[in-house]
Amino acid sequence: MKLMLAMTVVAMCAAGCGNKKEEPKTLVLYYSLTGNTKMVAEEFANRLGADIEEITCVNPYDTNFQACIQRCLQDRAAGTVTEINPVKADLSKYDQIFIGYPVWFGTYAPPIATFLANNDLSGKTLVPFCTFGSGGLESSTKDMTLAQPNAKVEEGYGVRAARLEAMPKEVEEYLVAHGFIAGEAVVAEPWGEEHPVNDEEAAIFDAAVGGYPMLHAQAKSVAARAVAGGSEYRFTAVDMPREDKPDMPPAGELTVYVLVADGQAPVFTRVVR
Repeated sequence: MKLMLAMTVVAMCAAGCGNKKEEPKTLVLYYSLTGNTKMVAEEFANRLGADIEEITCVNPYDTNFQACIQRCLQDRAAGTVTEINPVKADLSKYDQIFIGYPVWFGTYAPPIATFLANNDLSGKTLVPFCTFGSGGLESSTKDMTLAQPNAKVEEGYGVRAARLEAMPKEVEEYLVAHGFIAGEAVVAEPWGEEHPVNDEEAAIFDAAVGGYPMLHAQAKSVAARAVAGGSEYRFTAVDMPREDKPDMPPAGELTVYVLVADGQAPVFTRVVR
C-alpha cells in the first residue's frame, strides 16, 4: 500500500510539473544615442526581470543633433549601411525580444535597421519601444513587421523625449495592459464623437504644439475622453506651410494626441502621420 501511495504521489507530481507553464525568456535589446532610449530600456528590463544589451555602432554617431542629421542624410544619399558590433546575446535562447530605438526620419534609427537585416527572428515575439520628438511608433512598427515577416510584432510603446518623467508609470501600465506582467489593467474610456474644433479646443491644441519647432499644424476636428487625472484629446489636423522653409511641401493630414492633466498645461504626447 505504501509503495502504491508513493507511486501515486510521484505520478501526480509529474503530471503537475508537466502542466506548469514556462515563462518566456526575454531580452531587452536597444540602441541609444543620447541616453533617452537607454532609460526606457532599463525600465522595461527591471519591470520584466529580463536580460538587457545595448546595440553599438562600429563608427558611432555624433551626439550633436545637426552633425548626426547631416551624417544620416549623407548615408541615405550614398546608400551607406550603418555597421554595428556583433550582439553578444545568443538570440536563439529568447522567446521574446523588446527592441528599443530613437525615431529618426520617421522610423527606427539605422543601427536597428542593420540589426533587423542581419538577424532572422522568425517565430519570436518582437516588442518595439521608442523615444521620439513628435512620433514614429506606428510607422517604425510597420517597418519592423516588413523587415521580420515571420516574427510576431506586437503593438509597442513610445514616449516623447520631452515626457520622460511620465515614462515609468506608462511602461508599467503598458506591460500590465498587454499581459507581460501581472496587475490590474487601466481600461480607457471610449472616445467621444469627433466634431469640428471650437475656440477653446483650438486654444488647447495651439498651447500643446506651439512650442515645438518641427510641428506646424492647424486643428480641424477633435474627439475627447476622460483619463485618470485629466482629459485626452485626439485632434485631426492639417500640416501648414513653414515660413522658414517655404519650399518644403506640407505633409498633409495628421493626428495629434494631447493630454491635459488637472492643473497642468496641455502637452502633446504623439503625432501620427
